[in-house]
Amino acid sequence: MTAPATLAGPRPVADRAAILARIRARRAEFTALHHVPRDVVADLKTLGAYRAFVPERFGGDALSPAEFCALIEDISAADASTGWVASFGVSALYLGALPGETYAAIYGADPDTVFAGAMFPPQPATETAGGYVVNGRWPWCSGVMGADLVGVGIRLDSETTPLPRVAVMPKSAVTVDETWDSIGLSATGSHDVVVEDVTVAPDWTFVRGSTPSFDDPVFRYPAMAIASQVLAVVALGAAKEALGWVQENSLSRASITGAAAPGARPYVQSEFAKARGLLSGARAAFFDTIEEGWSQVLANGETDRDTHIRLRMAATMAARDGAEAARRAFVLGGSGAMLAGHPLGRCMMDAACVAQHAFLNEGTWTLAGAGFFDQPTAPGYP
Repeated sequence: MTAPATLAGPRPVADRAAILARIRARRAEFTALHHVPRDVVADLKTLGAYRAFVPERFGGDALSPAEFCALIEDISAADASTGWVASFGVSALYLGALPGETYAAIYGADPDTVFAGAMFPPQPATETAGGYVVNGRWPWCSGVMGADLVGVGIRLDSETTPLPRVAVMPKSAVTVDETWDSIGLSATGSHDVVVEDVTVAPDWTFVRGSTPSFDDPVFRYPAMAIASQVLAVVALGAAKEALGWVQENSLSRASITGAAAPGARPYVQSEFAKARGLLSGARAAFFDTIEEGWSQVLANGETDRDTHIRLRMAATMAARDGAEAARRAFVLGGSGAMLAGHPLGRCMMDAACVAQHAFLNEGTWTLAGAGFFDQPTAPGYP
């Protein structure tokens, strides 16, 4: 198994505003396709979404967690599904658990390599002299339509770890069954992937959540915390877009009943201010906690236990409050927001679906609380 070929020529300079404007203008197209097309994935590469966490020695940008989350928030405001797909630039961190030589082969050849993973349920793989023979079907492989590499969760009889082993292979080695059809995040292309008799060498596999092969500070940042944060920030971007739409349109929008424009109505003013306050508070807590955790990593090589828990909790709060702010914006949109394809309906459903994710759903509040009281928790909570 070989790494993707090296890209030729100088790296293009990103015009972020122009790229985001193009993404925003094409949202309906992405919904119809059920995925983000490859030319837009190329734009995401230009923005640095996939090389963001790649160490500079491999041609990456070595961004901090907060810098990456801010990029994903901007993309998500243009289109939440595209932000979701871009968020998997975080894969450069958990692929750090691959052997160092394999990681260098992947990102040294192309720091903008796009990885898509479908980890669950882990499927049994057969151990042979050449590696592991992989077969099975995996759902929820977000971003697979634009991926270069795909990872799937496997289970080996010789291992007892509760964490999945991930087998990495070229996208060409898998079959994509285009099953994705959803009411929110509809263009993430989170299809099923099917693998038939693909042999993967051991050094192209890793245990998800195991110790990375590298010691850069970003690899010491809690892995499950950043995995949840890059998804949660999609809800913040969707809510920001929704409230921006309300603010821009509520004075110019005429009422068919002859009533004052929405922006001139006291209840709209009050509810808009409450929604803005909710979003502002969630963003502040989210980014402040991330910066606190990152400062601890830089100073001490790790976060303390309380901060680790708060990093996860801040992601849950961002997803929940982002979804609620987007819902309130939808209500302020009046009856017009009910129409198919309306920006407020899209933003509300996208943000709500972010908050449904297993890393961010209601059960994660319980896990955070259990951690604060030194009670048993799940992986990802210390």
